[in-house]
Amino acid sequence: MMIFSVRHITSYRYRRPVRFEQHRLMFRPRDSFDQTLFSCSLTVTPEPAAVRWIHDVFGNCIALIDISGRAAELRVETAIRVDHTIHVPLDLEQDERSLAFPFSYDADEAIDLGRTVLRHYPDPGDEVGKWARQFVPAGEMVRTGHVLMTLCYAIRQSFVYTRRSEHGTQPPGETLRLRSGTCRDFALLMMEAVRSLGFAARFVTGYIYVPDRDGSTTLGGGSTHAWCQVYLPGAGWVEFDPTNGIVGSRDLIRVGVARDPKQAVPLSGSYVGSARDFEGMQVQVNVTSEGGAAQNEGATERPSMSVR
Repeated sequence: MMIFSVRHITSYRYRRPVRFEQHRLMFRPRDSFDQTLFSCSLTVTPEPAAVRWIHDVFGNCIALIDISGRAAELRVETAIRVDHTIHVPLDLEQDERSLAFPFSYDADEAIDLGRTVLRHYPDPGDEVGKWARQFVPAGEMVRTGHVLMTLCYAIRQSFVYTRRSEHGTQPPGETLRLRSGTCRDFALLMMEAVRSLGFAARFVTGYIYVPDRDGSTTLGGGSTHAWCQVYLPGAGWVEFDPTNGIVGSRDLIRVGVARDPKQAVPLSGSYVGSARDFEGMQVQVNVTSEGGAAQNEGATERPSMSVR
């Protein structure tokens, strides 16, 4: 058991005061058997006219923020404190029928898993599918867990982690071609790869704790982090972080899940003005453990923002 605290600050700057339309914020962690939310707070400057909470179609907690008046800066600060229990399914305990690959989901599960099994992105020449199938030895009996873990570790070992300032997520084929990307890109590549093999997969957004920032090989700290989950009968939704080669929830603080990355943007919204009005933005994420030093500082990322 560990207790983590997360401080997440996003600030947008403008050359002149602008008017803001509704912003959508996803920051409240999902309560589960492996993490329990103790507290959360939200501070917005300028002060919002209203903050309304909803659950989206995936059961994520969403804050809808209405801001009145005009301002030359929008600052959103969130703070959470969460009890996190490490869940490492080393043996990926599953139903007997799904231990060996390939397998089929039963009829009831298949209905509910629905679109999470289907591929979402064009793959000319089936390049992502071909790449995924190399981790399934032809003509051999292979364990399901071995296929998934090998694929996850292959991304960690063979791809180069980079930060990008562009909006959105790279198409999986592009990530495969470049052999580089962000944590969101790697999560999406793994999702589409395992979907090509018949697995149900979904996207996860949250935070990662880096115990020792200096000299650490853990990637993706300093901003929101992303990984994926794969559904295995008897084991449920299992965490796979291909950016770091992590299987299980170690150091991963889960905030939201979605079928596709564009449904899990931490902060999105728009302002009324011209594109020239936007001067820049900064994101800082600090993740600490109880009794530990601050980690994961000073990163820059691009929450979704549009102009009207």
